[in-house]
Amino acid sequence: MSNQGVVSPVIADIRSGMKRGKVVSLEDAMRVIRDGDTIAVNGFVGYSPEELLQGLEDRFLKTGEPKNLTIIVAAGIGDGKEKGVNRLAHDGLVRRVIAGHWGLIPKMQKLALAGKIEAYNFPQGVITHMYRDVAGRLPRTITHVGLGTFVDPRLSAGKVNAVTTEDLVERITFDGREYLAYKTLPVSVAFLRGTTADMDGNISMEKEPLTLEVLPMAMAAKNSGGFVIVQVERIADRHALNPRHVRIPGILVDCVIVARPENHWQTYVTHYNPAFSGEFKIPTATVEPLPMDERKLVARRAAFELRPNMVVNLGIGMPEGVASVANEEGIFDYLTLTAEAGSIGGIPSGGGDFGTATNMDFLNDMHAQFDFYDGGGLDLACLGLAQMDSHGNVNVSKFGPKLAGCGGFINITQNAKKIVFAGTFTAGGTRLAVENGKLKIVQEGSLKKIVREVEQITFSGETARQGEQQVFYVTERCVFRLTREGVELTEIAPGVDLEKDILAQMEFRPVMKNVRPMDERIFRLPLMGLKDDLLSIPIPERLTYDPATNIFYVNFEGLHVRSSADIEAIRSRVAEVCAPLGKRVKTIVNYDNFSIAPDLEDEYVKMVKYVVSEYYSDVTRYTTSAFLRMKLGDELKKRNLAAHIFQSKEEAREALE
Repeated sequence: MSNQGVVSPVIADIRSGMKRGKVVSLEDAMRVIRDGDTIAVNGFVGYSPEELLQGLEDRFLKTGEPKNLTIIVAAGIGDGKEKGVNRLAHDGLVRRVIAGHWGLIPKMQKLALAGKIEAYNFPQGVITHMYRDVAGRLPRTITHVGLGTFVDPRLSAGKVNAVTTEDLVERITFDGREYLAYKTLPVSVAFLRGTTADMDGNISMEKEPLTLEVLPMAMAAKNSGGFVIVQVERIADRHALNPRHVRIPGILVDCVIVARPENHWQTYVTHYNPAFSGEFKIPTATVEPLPMDERKLVARRAAFELRPNMVVNLGIGMPEGVASVANEEGIFDYLTLTAEAGSIGGIPSGGGDFGTATNMDFLNDMHAQFDFYDGGGLDLACLGLAQMDSHGNVNVSKFGPKLAGCGGFINITQNAKKIVFAGTFTAGGTRLAVENGKLKIVQEGSLKKIVREVEQITFSGETARQGEQQVFYVTERCVFRLTREGVELTEIAPGVDLEKDILAQMEFRPVMKNVRPMDERIFRLPLMGLKDDLLSIPIPERLTYDPATNIFYVNFEGLHVRSSADIEAIRSRVAEVCAPLGKRVKTIVNYDNFSIAPDLEDEYVKMVKYVVSEYYSDVTRYTTSAFLRMKLGDELKKRNLAAHIFQSKEEAREALE
């Protein structure tokens, strides 16, 4: 980097490392940036360091400097028009962009597709982890994420256009397994935001809806010899902030800018919602149900794949409707919804607020959220279905002249245990009607979404088959699943003609073995009764064994034992799973919302005594109900069985270990 122009005393002090107050003017902060710098921009969809982006744009338009910047942004930041990274889409200002999502930055898209800038599209989670590796001065970020997709060097290595020639991704092998190695780049300047800064640059984020990857970004810039610039809402005195509330320590911060209020909204569409920052929780009854249209039909069918205690990710667009259906059906208490931006629990927001959430249990940092996702923490992911092909591949990232980008899609779909792709069967003017529990195609869409070959592989069907993932493709008129034989048609909506409305509207013929009707409840106005379905899980699905830990999990949540046959089904399944093992197992039993007919209590406890003596080395139980803990404990003690009943799964697990 070379010095250019007049350097203010403040900036001279910053560059020399002089200890002083770090609150500076926007103009002074922008003079830190030099030609050829790499700028890492923090944000997510409509959550943005807008003051800093506008400041950089203003400096360039006034002075023609800086030039030839590299911009790195994990999540797409923009309003689809002028704001966010769109502000930096000027000839000469930017040389290269590395982004996870491009859909909301059409101005930068235009430059990329015209070949005026170098452009890469990398998985969002990978970019967040790259910051951490830059901070640790590691030369590569190594991960399985991206294998088999367009990011794989065997395809396009994430390059968007022909002028992008440098290889930033390579394939490597460890212990016989393939991985991708993404080249890390030093960060010259990090653009971040928080709520409050003290005079030493310590940053808290109490009013922010997200924390994202601010800490590894700040460390990446600092350990690269670069600068960290943070926009905030307000300034506190030195030592005024609770250290537990500080999310970016002052040792990492060079400049603090007090943003103009219009540039520090929580999102582009929400000035301030205290529920987004966790100040309080809102009644779920206030969430409006969806109208009975194609979006709701798809969301309703997708919701049938939910199971108790699942950890779920819902993508932007049509999958957002699953949250609305889950709330309407009263099953929120049995699920944990998450978003890649960091929310765990609660209700994820949609539209311009996507990434935020209300009623959260916990707000995770985004890089840590992707650690959880990449390691297989998601039980179910429901994401958009833009284009699907005969191999089960899905494209959501590029369509002709439109560059949407992959966002967190690759991280999520490659690692979730079950995947539901949700979208309409065709696009471009599709009109539907629901009449008497049947679906009618009033007008067919002009664009086929189910094609022979997708334009770009954002999800690899072949990789999914190798990993034995459960994959479903849900539309308003039919459902497919991915099998070893290919894409199989499994369900069609009542009222839909197989040949005319399905086969004629797709470019390949699917496997068809046992095509059955979609549940008629989906196409009727009353509630579907999913809560009863959710809690009425077949006995075989409630009892599972984990060989890695030698733990036998018994999920009796919501189970109602009404007959001797129910008791025998439990005993039989325990024997079926445990007897062939040839050893005793540790066992954890979930008794939440469990009930049993009074006249069956003796018979049930006798069965418990039998399986404990035959198959269990140790057993713990848990339920949140104090009454049930007392009642069940008393019944077990009467028969000389140790109760070991706890309030939570965590306590039961700890006691078992």
